[in-house]
Amino acid sequence: MTVVSIHRPAVADEDLVLQVAAGNLDSLGVLFDRFHAPVRRFLSRLLVQESDLDDLVQQTFLLVPRAALRFDAARSVKAWLFGLATTVVKRHRRSIARLARKVAAFSREPARHGPATPAELVGEEQSIRRAARALAALSPKKRAVFVMIVLERLSGEAVAQALRIPLGTVWTRLHHARRDLRAMLGEGEL
Repeated sequence: MTVVSIHRPAVADEDLVLQVAAGNLDSLGVLFDRFHAPVRRFLSRLLVQESDLDDLVQQTFLLVPRAALRFDAARSVKAWLFGLATTVVKRHRRSIARLARKVAAFSREPARHGPATPAELVGEEQSIRRAARALAALSPKKRAVFVMIVLERLSGEAVAQALRIPLGTVWTRLHHARRDLRAMLGEGEL
């Protein structure tokens, strides 16, 4: 008995993107399989924290279906994906910076250059209460990691040792705490 092997030719990368643009999400899966490692390596070389790499790779590929509608088949798919990844990193860093500013404002004592007006006092008190409620709404595990790293400025390694948990768990909890706080405080306000 002879076994016949049927070998399908590989679909070109550019054709996969065009298929995604036409609504074929199976082609997106093939693109992911082909390019997730190079995109991850690229993001790592952009100095993205290890704890954020997988999330940003995923966000990059989530942009593909919409961005594929504007894809120029004359371009390199790899370079095009790196461009999408660069956009994702910029957004991520802006979001983290907004969150850090918000938390820093919450954590420091206000500087007084004179007596505050009643309106300033009320506004400041409302902002502090809102941030405190959002922090209190986090699970105790997420809150502990967030406070230790962001407010108390401890290293991830120190937090892992203090809580007796793996370092990866520290970064995962911090990621989820930041995401939850963004949702509670409103992305536009971070």
